[in-house]
Amino acid sequence: MQNHLTLKKAPSAAVPQVPVRSATDVPTWKTIALGTFADSFALRSALDKKGCSVGGLAAEILARPAFVVGSTRTDVELVAVSAVELGFITDVVTLASIYARAQRFGFELAAAEVGPQLRLQYLDQPMGEFLIIGMEPIKTWSGEPVILNVANGGAGLILIGQDGRPDAEIAAISRIVFVRSNRAVPADELAKAAALPPP
Repeated sequence: MQNHLTLKKAPSAAVPQVPVRSATDVPTWKTIALGTFADSFALRSALDKKGCSVGGLAAEILARPAFVVGSTRTDVELVAVSAVELGFITDVVTLASIYARAQRFGFELAAAEVGPQLRLQYLDQPMGEFLIIGMEPIKTWSGEPVILNVANGGAGLILIGQDGRPDAEIAAISRIVFVRSNRAVPADELAKAAALPPP
């Protein structure tokens, strides 16, 4: 599965890779509900009932104390962008660089719950699509930082974990899911983000 992370055949937002100037320029790709399960065990059970597979790393972090579900229902707007759209011109970009640029443009990191909830609420995902969840990594029992990926690699719908280290290399064309922020980003911050040189 890990080898297929760069083999995107169907981009999630189905739009050209146009450079982002501000988070407000990017349309909402999908709105999902969070906080609809009592705990992570109920959420995992729902994934099983829907026939959504959960990879080993993903299963491990869903069982970690750091993985929490919201206590009240909240709708969140998601956007899906690539490093190319964020202005990077290299073939691979570090996770930390993507996060820094995205946040300067006004995107927010997703709560960990977004991964499994998106998996449950995106059952018509095209085959060959892998969506990296832009989130704070959660450490496995052995201390390995992991982020989630909502995928359809051809063998069915799955939630997998992948390297969440700051220096993890991400293919520039990979799509990363962030949360649309309601905060206004000052013009000088947007200018700084747009002017950041590629790594």
